[in-house]
Amino acid sequence: GRDWGGRDVNQIGRQPPLSSNKAKSHFPRIREQTGVRYDKMLFFDDCNWGDHCGNVAQNCREGDTGKGPATVRTPAGLGERD
Repeated sequence: GRDWGGRDVNQIGRQPPLSSNKAKSHFPRIREQTGVRYDKMLFFDDCNWGDHCGNVAQNCREGDTGKGPATVRTPAGLGERD
């Protein structure tokens, strides 16, 4: 399931309207389309050349709690045993 209420909310890639800055494109779009608060999201990222997790944690925060997504860097990917 990629669908959320019949809409495809899959946010992978960098083609417009997405960008390499997930905090400015991916996460705001997910929040807008699903209504899920940042502080209820979980983000795994396997990027080895930048800190997307740090960027998302710093820039996607709820105004009332100051909390953002739980983020986990997975530079070697994420498998079933993980």
